[in-house]
Amino acid sequence: MTDAAAVRLAGVSKRFDDVTAVDSVDLSIHDGEFFSLLGPSGCGKTTTLRMVAGLEFPTAGQVSIFGESMGLRPPNKRPVNTVFQSYALFPHMTVRDNVAFGLQMQRLDRDEIRDRVAQALALVQLTGREKRRPNQLSGGQQQRVALARALVNQPKVLLLDEPLGALDLKLRQAMQLELKDLQSRVGITFVYVTHDQEEALTMSDRIGVMDAGRLLQVGTPEEIYERPTSPMVAQFIGDTNLLTATVKGDGQIELAGGQIVAADIAATPGTETVLTLRPEHLQIVAPDDPISDGHNALDGTVTRRVYLGNAVSYDIVAGDVTLRVRARNAPGRRQYDVDEPVQVHWARDAAIAVQR
Repeated sequence: MTDAAAVRLAGVSKRFDDVTAVDSVDLSIHDGEFFSLLGPSGCGKTTTLRMVAGLEFPTAGQVSIFGESMGLRPPNKRPVNTVFQSYALFPHMTVRDNVAFGLQMQRLDRDEIRDRVAQALALVQLTGREKRRPNQLSGGQQQRVALARALVNQPKVLLLDEPLGALDLKLRQAMQLELKDLQSRVGITFVYVTHDQEEALTMSDRIGVMDAGRLLQVGTPEEIYERPTSPMVAQFIGDTNLLTATVKGDGQIELAGGQIVAADIAATPGTETVLTLRPEHLQIVAPDDPISDGHNALDGTVTRRVYLGNAVSYDIVAGDVTLRVRARNAPGRRQYDVDEPVQVHWARDAAIAVQR
């Protein structure tokens, strides 16, 4: 991966009549990186991808690929290929013919087509299945055919629009690792659209989080999860507790319920802020457990307990504050019941201030 921009969006907007689907997006995607556009349904991520592909054109702004403005250039004149959730395979064609179709339309030499198809099928581990038809393949194998058909054209950028959405959970998780491995081997830029936070966190070098047509934050998976810059990003990436607080000074804040706790928040006293506290960064303990240095403690009562297998999720009411705690499930670890009094502990640096 290099810092050179494979894809650049400069002030890109897209409006459909009175609806603004994408609103003034500025974004640079590096050459050779796996970049994910992540957000809820209707946030504008697919429309953004379609503008890179040439399937839609911006109402305002410019899309460039490797420094060249795409303008109104159609999809077949852009150095990209797109893989869709539906796969769009020809049911009457064999695997080989599906993969070769684009090359045949370019009227390439027969030997070159044969060699490139063989290379593409080897990349996605489908060698030996060339004569099968799509209905003779599993969902994961069909996905690989769609990938091979895109890669055989040797695009500079591969665009993927929720390609794993139709697969069951186990297969989807396996394909996440396969896709990342494939991208590392071919070395080209992948731009991946998804609403699934796990997919984005698992595969991406960087993630761009979108909502209501706007690009809210761009960063590595660690930056997005550990240091969100807005309540929406904090809530959308994993589970979190959002707490309204007022900065008191001297490293202290006052929660909405009046409790004074310690936090490393750099802001003027009197400033109102929103804190994000991840459930796994909190500890649930008995009321008489000692408090470690540099930790906060709130007394509360368990109002909900959900067994998750590898963890137990607790909702705890502490005055006017409700906290969700995720405790790792392990042999010998104490469990707490609904209506049981407890304390919640957390380190002062676990709370992150996000923009209101």
